[in-house]
Amino acid sequence: MRIIISCLMLLFFSFVQLNAQSDRWQQRINYQMDIDFDVEKHQYQGTQRVIYFNNSPDALDQVFYHLFFNAFQPGSMMDVRSNTISDPDRRVGNRISKLKPDEIGYQKIKSLKHNGQDVDFEVVGTILEVHLKEPIAPNSSAVFDMEFEAQVPLQIRRSGRDNAEGISYSMSQWYPKMAEYDYQGWHANPYVGREFYGVWGDFDVNITIDKAYTIGGTGYLQNPDEIGHGYTEKEVKVKGDKLEWNFFAPNVHDFMWAADPDYTHDTFKRKDGLVLHFYYQKNERTEENWAQLPEIMDCAFDFINENFGQYPYQQYSFIQGGDGGMEYPMGTLITGERTLGSLVGVSVHELMHSWYQMVLGTNESLYPWMDEGFTSYASALVMNHLRKEGKIPGSPSENVFGRTYMGFANFAKSGMEEPLIIHADHFTSNAAYGVGSYTKGSIFLHQLSYIIGEEAFKKGMLAYYDEWKFKHPNSNDFIRVMEKQSGLELDWYREYWVNTTHTIDYGIKSVEELDGKKTKVTLSKIGVMPMPLDIAVETKSGETKHYNIALRIMRGNKADAGTILEDWPWTHPEYEMELDVPKSNIQKIIIDPEMKMLDVERENNEWAEN
Repeated sequence: MRIIISCLMLLFFSFVQLNAQSDRWQQRINYQMDIDFDVEKHQYQGTQRVIYFNNSPDALDQVFYHLFFNAFQPGSMMDVRSNTISDPDRRVGNRISKLKPDEIGYQKIKSLKHNGQDVDFEVVGTILEVHLKEPIAPNSSAVFDMEFEAQVPLQIRRSGRDNAEGISYSMSQWYPKMAEYDYQGWHANPYVGREFYGVWGDFDVNITIDKAYTIGGTGYLQNPDEIGHGYTEKEVKVKGDKLEWNFFAPNVHDFMWAADPDYTHDTFKRKDGLVLHFYYQKNERTEENWAQLPEIMDCAFDFINENFGQYPYQQYSFIQGGDGGMEYPMGTLITGERTLGSLVGVSVHELMHSWYQMVLGTNESLYPWMDEGFTSYASALVMNHLRKEGKIPGSPSENVFGRTYMGFANFAKSGMEEPLIIHADHFTSNAAYGVGSYTKGSIFLHQLSYIIGEEAFKKGMLAYYDEWKFKHPNSNDFIRVMEKQSGLELDWYREYWVNTTHTIDYGIKSVEELDGKKTKVTLSKIGVMPMPLDIAVETKSGETKHYNIALRIMRGNKADAGTILEDWPWTHPEYEMELDVPKSNIQKIIIDPEMKMLDVERENNEWAEN
């Protein structure tokens, strides 16, 4: 059955690629791994067979693997970076530099064969460089057989053992992972701090571990009758002191798992058949809030599926572990000793990554804002919906992104902002990365809905998901979808917002009476970044008139924009508009009345009669 499912999914996704991404090829991979885990030593032995499909037009004479656990050693790039950056992540700090030999992480390669023949390889930090004797020809496949051993580090960042809440193993970035090769070449980035990129494929993973441990993670458990642990009521078949867990995950680009002897394992089956799994240590700090989580996340899934696209798998797991919250295919690791609002917040955020990164698999090293920013945008809407539905404490907001805008405007004026085009590891401060990727990235979407209109934007978000799911979209791919939905030219918006740190600032310069029947309003473009403008004019008679001034480079106006005025050429510092309302009847004039544009100086956006 597993083979049939895999073949059908491969056929489906090949068809989708041909129809939706004919201009770009995409690599594919299948992993088969057998892991024998020693919980006393925190070490494991592994064998890995990889079938790698080279769908590129290039002959590949080398391949690269990520060895992420090697970052958790004194003197590693991650260690040095954390000790030299101006604002180190408090979870890391100088902790790596203090690890003892039995506390470090490592992945050691014992042997590697390409199509049955030994190959030369070299370990360079967190990258395994493999030099092939025979290139992998275009449109062909290759088989790599590997033997490796590894040690799980003390939990410091995302992965590791014995996290702060007492979870034994958070196993992310735990196996030798083939680097991605795409139209931009190899992406063999060292593991310095953040963000990942992987090849789409199927994972068949067997994990043999002490029988006392419960495992949850990516993939569907294939042998529940042999496992027990809440998966089945049947008698457990024990192999000595260990159990072998077999998981199969179709069409994902990573595989995560976690294990603990004290996990409580709860399940919740939704009406659409999706099974939600919850793994946590039940105690006075978790029991009450985790018991409420299934019903809340069921409500969240309904909203997400409707607004952002249908979740494509039949399972999702919320797993206590890690060092905060981190997303993976079909599941997440989250710290669990939280208030209900915090627990739901981190669960929603990591779940939304199943859309923006796990299914729309951008290269989050190059486009972290498309990953974290899109997720942050969607998460804010989901949380507001849950408040409206009374699922979590708090009142829903009419201006969901108001505080987000205010916070980023202040940061933009601080001088610390850096362009979003920078690779995730190369920002000069963690603050610049975080505020840019999460906050500016989320504003990118909300502001775009202002530019093209809510209806076109909502249709565009669903179209983006449908067209690019299970692929590797970049920023231009996204903006092209939005151009097609809106009929507007939008490359200028992406280029200004992503490639620069230019700010938006428009103001009302003057309001003058024209002949007693009309009014001339002079607007100023003070900031460098151009934007279309919505203008509201409130009259003393109680009427509000709405006007829209598009940028000439947009080649059109959004729908339902009110009265359409002449386009504003971005080169012109001023713009004059005539209103068929005498000045004596005007109460107030407002630029961007709904506050959807990130104008860094809003004080000059309003004129009112003295």
